Amino acid sequence: MESLFPVLNKQVANWIVLRMKLQNYHWNVKGPAFFTLHAKFEELYTEASLHIDTLAERILALHGKPLATLGDCLHEASIEEATDRENTTEMVKTLIEDFSIIIEELKDGIKKSDELGDESTADLLLSIQTSLEKHAWMFRALLG
Repeated sequence: MESLFPVLNKQVANWIVLRMKLQNYHWNVKGPAFFTLHAKFEELYTEASLHIDTLAERILALHGKPLATLGDCLHEASIEEATDRENTTEMVKTLIEDFSIIIEELKDGIKKSDELGDESTADLLLSIQTSLEKHAWMFRALLG
């Protein structure tokens, strides 16, 4: 039987990379939007930690093994780590791009979950997708 482990582990990898990127941005944001983005990045890396744990626990509940090394996550992730050279606008644009990539992968994962009759995983992925769509909208609004 086909498995959802590759889909779920891809998301674990993405969220681990994204969490570190958000932490980086939280530490390094500067400029007029500092107070807004410093707080928002902290909110998002806290949310990312919750997604990582929830995704990994779903894999374990399905009797799989979640990715658990940084090397494996960097290799598997669809998004890239921060360059540590982004200015504030580039940080926001990069996050919008990352969110868009992850949203598309979540949609594919939902479809695959539905095909395999796994409503619980589909619901989990949909919840994450909905949250990311809202964050992407807010960042696009910030950019004007």
